[in-house]
Amino acid sequence: MRMLRIALSSLATRWPSLLGAFLALALGVAMTAVMLLGLAAAVDAPPGGGDLVSLVAALGTAGGVSAFVSAFVVASTYSYAVVRRRREFGLLRLAGATRAQVRRTVLAEALLLGTAASAVGCGLGRLGAPALVRWLAGVGMAPPGFAPSGSAWPLHAAFWTGLLVAVAGVAVAARRAGRVGPLDALSAADLDTGVLTRGRLLLGLGLLLTAAVLAGTALATDPADLLHRKTYTTQPMWLICACGLLSPLLAPLLVRVLGRLLPARLAGYAGRLVRANAGSALRRTGAVAAPVLVAVALTGSLAGALGTVSAARAAEAGSRTAADLVVVPATPSARPVDAQQVTDQPETPQPVDARLTAALRAVPGLAALSATAPTRLALTEPDGVTVRTGARAADPAGLTALARLPLLAGDPAALDDGSLVLPAEWGRTVGEQVPVVRADGSRTALRVAAVLGDGLGDNGVYVTAANAPGARVDRIELRLAPGADRTAALADARAAARPYGATVLTRADWLAATAPSNGRIAWLRTVLVLGLALVYTGIALANTLATTTADRRRELALLRLAGATRAQVVRLVTAEAVLVVTVGALLGCAVTGAQLGTVHAALAVLGAPAPWALPWRPVGLVTAGALLLAVLCAAPAAAWMLRTRPVTAAAR
Repeated sequence: MRMLRIALSSLATRWPSLLGAFLALALGVAMTAVMLLGLAAAVDAPPGGGDLVSLVAALGTAGGVSAFVSAFVVASTYSYAVVRRRREFGLLRLAGATRAQVRRTVLAEALLLGTAASAVGCGLGRLGAPALVRWLAGVGMAPPGFAPSGSAWPLHAAFWTGLLVAVAGVAVAARRAGRVGPLDALSAADLDTGVLTRGRLLLGLGLLLTAAVLAGTALATDPADLLHRKTYTTQPMWLICACGLLSPLLAPLLVRVLGRLLPARLAGYAGRLVRANAGSALRRTGAVAAPVLVAVALTGSLAGALGTVSAARAAEAGSRTAADLVVVPATPSARPVDAQQVTDQPETPQPVDARLTAALRAVPGLAALSATAPTRLALTEPDGVTVRTGARAADPAGLTALARLPLLAGDPAALDDGSLVLPAEWGRTVGEQVPVVRADGSRTALRVAAVLGDGLGDNGVYVTAANAPGARVDRIELRLAPGADRTAALADARAAARPYGATVLTRADWLAATAPSNGRIAWLRTVLVLGLALVYTGIALANTLATTTADRRRELALLRLAGATRAQVVRLVTAEAVLVVTVGALLGCAVTGAQLGTVHAALAVLGAPAPWALPWRPVGLVTAGALLLAVLCAAPAAAWMLRTRPVTAAAR
């Protein structure tokens, strides 16, 4: 009880210095509560098909990212808040407090502060959840009638998560503070000694090893899993935690390198002082760099992976066809009325698609033609589970001539009415019989004629028209003979297709029109996952910069007494903040590079094109925003600290 009274008294007298930690936790809990309340609303909504399932998945991922970001930043902030009080703990030890009592006092403060901050955060989350629900409905991500949930479990989950993070964030620091002797604590209270402990080093290296093992296992067993949104969203978290733990090892090196790039006016004693401050005050450096690290790493990993996968899909689509021209037939409702009358045999009219194909075969210079149609099949897997999948009906000769299939076994030319071609992911071998349900519900068993590489999942099943009842041709690929006049052939093909309302495109135009892209919904999901997290990290960065600068009142006063002008001190503090933010951004870029390297390796293992889509723009915007915050927060905070006379401030 005595330690609890001391904790309450400490909170009552030192609340301004703990305001930053309180704000970080309250906002973190609020962000997590908002996402979980949105998830609860999606779960409680009436079944709405695939869109609602996608929304649940996106909100679940966003909730996980929010919890991770808030836990990472809060743990760093709380740990620094405890470490900077080592002089106070030394006085407690001199007054007779035991190590256990000091630890219990710190944990009691964290428990009290965490309870209050988590309660405030839950209240803010409850107020903010309706805004998220309205935004989801307004942008079309949620179905009509989507309403906030009255469930209580999201608030419970956010509250207890925040409290756990608060206590865990100070536990290690409290144990270390209680372990220091009274005289040692007083003499070293302002020095960062023993930051990189053996346990911290081993844990950081262990997380790096875990990330490597997870990536290596996925590459060996299921490389396609590394290309899923949930995977490349959560995978960087291992590396972010590892970089945070190893920052006392990495930060001094980066500070020395970056310190040499300072402007000429800071290249002398001022530059040395900036490098020395950032490189020696490792806990302060880590607290400031943590929000920047997590913001840059998550932004780069998500945007980079999304762009890389999209570019790979577009490149794969281009490598799968040898067509020079592509004809896209009109839908039945869009066909001109006279198209039904264009026939050489009125007494036995052919389907429009067949007549269009026949007209295109007469185009001068044509070497090969392949007309394909989409259909739906249900295939029975080796374990007996029936799975519906998309397929294409194709002519074997045209398929062989126009499609560049990633063949693993068999021969696509052997495709006939009693066989099919399918990717390796189905687990079938050439010659094996596969039970199939056609689009009209009829059943049959088809022999595997060829097995294709999986690629990015777009190498579908191929059957003949006999196994695709009701399928309509939606693409006719034309390959011209060597030496054929492409301009004339394009004009002739358009003339042949015009009566049927079909569109003739060059290969490049067709690929550009059908290339997989990061659609509106995909980017909205990214905004949902990252939006609040980035806002939170920005607020946390501003809060940390203001707090750490306020703690340096005596240090800044000593600089003034040593002869530095007020403007010089402000510039030094600002330069140090910019330097530390840059260190955090570089660590975030390192995480991004490692994550994109994993995605690139997965594409290579799958045999898909692996272009590099580096997220320069989003990473640059986040970094620029962090640097701007550093200047806008550090400079005014330093100027505010210098308003007191140096002699008075130094004596405190």
